[in-house]
Amino acid sequence: MDIVQMLVVLAVLVLLVKPLGTYVYHVFSNEQNRLDRVFGGTERLIFTLIGVHKREGMGWKKYALSFMATNLILVAFSYVILRLQHALPFNPNGMGSLEPTLTFNTVISFITNTNLQHYSGESALSYFSQMAVIMMMMFTSAATGFSVAIAFVRGITSKGKTLGNFFEDFVKAHTRIFLPLSFIITLVLVALQVPQTLDPTLTVKTLEGAMQQIAIGPVASLESIKHLGTNGGGFFGVNSAHPFENPNPLTNVIQILSMWALPAALPYTFGLFAKNKKQGWVVFSAMMCLFLVFLSVAYTSEKTGNPAMSALGIDASQGSMEGKEVRFGIAQSALFTAVTTAATTGTVNNMHDTLTPLGGLVPLGEMMLNVVFGGKGVGLINMLMYAILAVFICGLMVGRTPEFLGRKIEPREMKLIAVAILAHPFIILVPTAIAFMTELGHGAITNPGFHGISQVLYEFTSSAANNGSGFEGLGDNTPFWNISTGLVMLFGRYISMIAMLAVAGSLMRKQTVPETIGTFRTDNKLFAALLIGTVLLIGALTFLPVIVLGPIAEFLTLR
Repeated sequence: MDIVQMLVVLAVLVLLVKPLGTYVYHVFSNEQNRLDRVFGGTERLIFTLIGVHKREGMGWKKYALSFMATNLILVAFSYVILRLQHALPFNPNGMGSLEPTLTFNTVISFITNTNLQHYSGESALSYFSQMAVIMMMMFTSAATGFSVAIAFVRGITSKGKTLGNFFEDFVKAHTRIFLPLSFIITLVLVALQVPQTLDPTLTVKTLEGAMQQIAIGPVASLESIKHLGTNGGGFFGVNSAHPFENPNPLTNVIQILSMWALPAALPYTFGLFAKNKKQGWVVFSAMMCLFLVFLSVAYTSEKTGNPAMSALGIDASQGSMEGKEVRFGIAQSALFTAVTTAATTGTVNNMHDTLTPLGGLVPLGEMMLNVVFGGKGVGLINMLMYAILAVFICGLMVGRTPEFLGRKIEPREMKLIAVAILAHPFIILVPTAIAFMTELGHGAITNPGFHGISQVLYEFTSSAANNGSGFEGLGDNTPFWNISTGLVMLFGRYISMIAMLAVAGSLMRKQTVPETIGTFRTDNKLFAALLIGTVLLIGALTFLPVIVLGPIAEFLTLR
């Protein structure tokens, strides 16, 4: 039954890829289509209000500057609101202002699409902050990532001289994708008993006669964009393990598909831009193969359970249910874990800190690779980066100038790709080492031994991959962790984005090379295998030593 549950979700996802990928292509192709009749009027009004009239195409530098400036303005706006929330409306529970370093961490977390939460939403934020800051940045950060991914795809596939207009892409991502889809999912979740209200916290009498406070609020609307935008920040501290956020297995499946469908559809969109659907299916196949391996490890490990329990004579035949909700069980918990870190969403329906060692290795590994579907556009950009790297390596092996989609890959592109590839492990491993070297860092660790190493490693890996989930045993709401993870989130988001936009800008200016009998094809099974091999090779070279110190050592110790 467990396997059937997972196969059904996988089948539904695959069925969604083509129609959703085609829809996204029509949104961003800048060609006239039927969508203009529905959304054109609203978009023209928005363009007029923000002063964007001609919507001229941009080079990579202007595109990068535009999205960085937009994000900076949103950060300043959000910081002020969180610091002044005690004096703002829609605060029926009288929430005070957030501490400065926690405010810094929170606004950086949400603008970078990370949604790492060093606070508990129901006890720290007012309804106004949840809506005006948290939900607002869930939309804008997702739209930013989507826009950059589309710009990158345009750069490496088109023969034009621009990557498109950021503000046009940004607005269309809202009006044609995230707002309508979020509205639909919100209505579905409300119908399935997820709260959506501005009423204050409920005070109820329990069966024992005690009074209990039950937090409610605009939960359904946050849940919809939280998953559609691969954001992950929960209205409640325990996220999608909370029965108000995720009441039953049906809402669980809806949330899985919501966070997975758009990232899975983007490779097909890429194929349409490249005028070669096989290119898109090759990228999708590589992502799916990696995902299935991770999912198999997670499910098998959690189903097998903890051998230490069996050694004590405790029946572990049901698998490891520690930290999991009975209403989901092993299968939907393992699938949710694999999807939320593959799509770099960060939402959780079980506590990752209580996963078995190899079960905990799965989210760590997916975030370290950061190409297994990935978040809103980042996974596609990173996988195409590895595709270019694979072509370059193959070209060196046969003594031929490497080409990708008809453009020659030369030193400039490879230097930028090297920066993007090396930055990711650097901003994970260096802060992890610093945390262990200082009392400010290792003083927050609540588990001794190898699991403590995994806790710290997970925190910085989640920050660098803009995922936001955590091994929640870490005492991370301190100035050290707020500032250090805030900086890691910034670097993890923008270094790779800017570097890959520069690659797209460089390739866009090059003349296309005619295909010959010696051209290395990138739309077949061989290249899919090479792509997977390149990802695994780079991942092993950079992260295997530290993984051995954490989850693998813990796994071996239990035996």
